Amino acid sequence: MNDRHKGKVALVTGANKGIGFEVVRQLGKAGMTVLLGARDAGRGAEAAAKLQAEGLDVRELPLDLGDEATIRTAAETIEREHGHLDVLVNNAGISVAGDGPPSGADLEVVRSTFETNFFATLAVTQAMLPLVRKSSAGRIVNVSSGLGSITFNADPGSPYYDVKPVGYNASKAALNMMTVGLAYELRGTGIKVNSADPGYTATDLNGNSGPQTVEEGAESTVRLALLPDDGPTGAYFDRHGPLPW
Repeated sequence: MNDRHKGKVALVTGANKGIGFEVVRQLGKAGMTVLLGARDAGRGAEAAAKLQAEGLDVRELPLDLGDEATIRTAAETIEREHGHLDVLVNNAGISVAGDGPPSGADLEVVRSTFETNFFATLAVTQAMLPLVRKSSAGRIVNVSSGLGSITFNADPGSPYYDVKPVGYNASKAALNMMTVGLAYELRGTGIKVNSADPGYTATDLNGNSGPQTVEEGAESTVRLALLPDDGPTGAYFDRHGPLPW
């Protein structure tokens, strides 16, 4: 346990499984009280119990990005029980069948992808920001993707070049823009805002086809959540280092 993080409070959205679950575990091991955000209260409670059994201070928090009332209620609960929030990890995201190249993607699928990956994530951030402002050193991590890099999408030498689902890629590019804009807005404060690319990780999102483990997939997000005071802000990283926008 790192005493520097002991007593701090973190919220991770979409955290009952996959990379989000592992991020909760790692932040808990760092000494934080971690709120495990989950759309399904039963699954969230089950996931939290698993980590509690490991001796970690993890608490389930109902949070459905598709229901703004639960976002408001979650913020009120954190205010009442903790008074502030040190770390916000915007991990929840979707990739849906029917997405595809711009010429043929299902418009409703593209809209629903943006609704979760961008609009609802922005709503969570706006709701939680007053609590993060009460932290002595707040951290906001937006879990993006290498597919959100316009540079990679345009580079024939990139491993991402042939992967062009317009809804998912564009929603993650929009999330990256939110990172840059919020970091600018919070310049001069102690709050740092960054985007994390987990890399191609074996999760339910891709049918467990990714070559990375969830531990590897969580690395960049955890590192940005635990940044020291001289760490970067308004930047984009995978587990190996900085990425181009």
